[in-house]
Amino acid sequence: MVKFDRVGATAIEQAGLATKLGLALLFLLIVWVGATIAYSGGEQHTIVIIAGIVGGYMAMNIGANDVANNVGAAVGSRALTLMGALIIASIFEAMGAIVAGGDVVGTISKSIVAPEDFPNSDMFIWCMLSALLAAGLWVNFATIVGAPVSTTHAIVGGVVGAGIGALGFSVVNWPMMAKIAASWVISPVLGGVIAAIFLAFIKANIIYKDDKIAGAKRWVPILVALMAGVFSAYLVMKGLKRVWKPEPWLIVTIGAAVFAVAYAIINPLIRRQAEGMENRNKSIRTLFTIPLICSAALLSFAHGSNDVANAVGPLAAIVGAAESGQVAAKVEIPLWVMFIGAAGLSAGLLLFGPKLIRVVGQQITRMNPMRAYCVALSAAITVIIASGLGLPVSSTHIAVGAVFGVGFYREWQTGRRTHINHGRYGEARKIKGINPEEQALRRKLVRRNHLTTIAAAWVITVPASAVIAWGIFFFLQAVRGM
Repeated sequence: MVKFDRVGATAIEQAGLATKLGLALLFLLIVWVGATIAYSGGEQHTIVIIAGIVGGYMAMNIGANDVANNVGAAVGSRALTLMGALIIASIFEAMGAIVAGGDVVGTISKSIVAPEDFPNSDMFIWCMLSALLAAGLWVNFATIVGAPVSTTHAIVGGVVGAGIGALGFSVVNWPMMAKIAASWVISPVLGGVIAAIFLAFIKANIIYKDDKIAGAKRWVPILVALMAGVFSAYLVMKGLKRVWKPEPWLIVTIGAAVFAVAYAIINPLIRRQAEGMENRNKSIRTLFTIPLICSAALLSFAHGSNDVANAVGPLAAIVGAAESGQVAAKVEIPLWVMFIGAAGLSAGLLLFGPKLIRVVGQQITRMNPMRAYCVALSAAITVIIASGLGLPVSSTHIAVGAVFGVGFYREWQTGRRTHINHGRYGEARKIKGINPEEQALRRKLVRRNHLTTIAAAWVITVPASAVIAWGIFFFLQAVRGM
């Protein structure tokens, strides 16, 4: 099975760019044919078909870029092979989109522009098409340069730029934009801090103990049960929010109940598995493998149910406006539109996802199952906290921030422990003429070039998408006026 995984992943990665682009174009051709058959017709038939193709293109880019945050850490820790991650993510992304993506969606992302501000449905359609294409182009570029970005922020920027092009600066909800800008800092910092706290706890209570197995027997069942409880709350709050919106007390109750049941089941299993294990870190890591696989599946499901709206939301809005001739705040999503989104997520992930998966899981900092556990749990906890506080945070920024948080904590901890050991053993610990304290300062466990690239991409995602959308809108208007 492992050999099959390696062969499959290698085949995907080594497929030439021309082959991948050819398959991507084939997918868009299928979307074209499917949309032509599914949409009965009318005066706006052509623009709806074009919008369907653009929506499929955006969905592919979401799959190629955004899904890496859900499975990257698990792949980097080797809890999942790359091929296994691609299969699990593609299945659960599509399931989340179709099963829990909702049959109604807001036409304007994040309430950036009010639908009633548009004088007619025609202008609204061209605005949404411009926003959708701009967001797709920007996310495509970010994937090429290896930067995981927020696809939600990309579509927000597209709506802003197209909205300004259509109606001017006054149409934009600037207070909401300020909140989104604040999330650029809040999301990664909060995710990084929470991930670092959990890693510090694991190191202090398991890794640095003389009897690691005893520490694992005591704490691993609690940690795994905590992940089960948190992810159940996360799934209800984020993954199912388009089809079910329970009260906060019910979400807490569900999380607590799942924690209790999971602990009762997992505690004896972990104790049995830990019997006879060698007192080594490598042995402890195996206890986190199955929870990581489950977390990758649940994160993918929740992502598919939510972020598919970044592709199908504007597309459904265009279809709704074309059919009714009116602009509505919320529209129903035709089944064929949802299938475009779900299939696009999976297609983009399978064709172009490995690059970003490797960036998130391997190239920022080294992962192992315990670090990957901290990243996954931090992502879920941070989203729950932010949602409870009403903060418009980005799950992409949170997950990547958690990876950086784990890496920077490791740097700090390595330097601290080396400094302590240097104090104990003095010059006897010199290596190649460099004392341990200087070695720790020189040893960077986080690649700074990725930090710079990703941070820059985050900051300019909204304005870049906005400028592109503004330009596309005016280009389309000029073509129409010819």
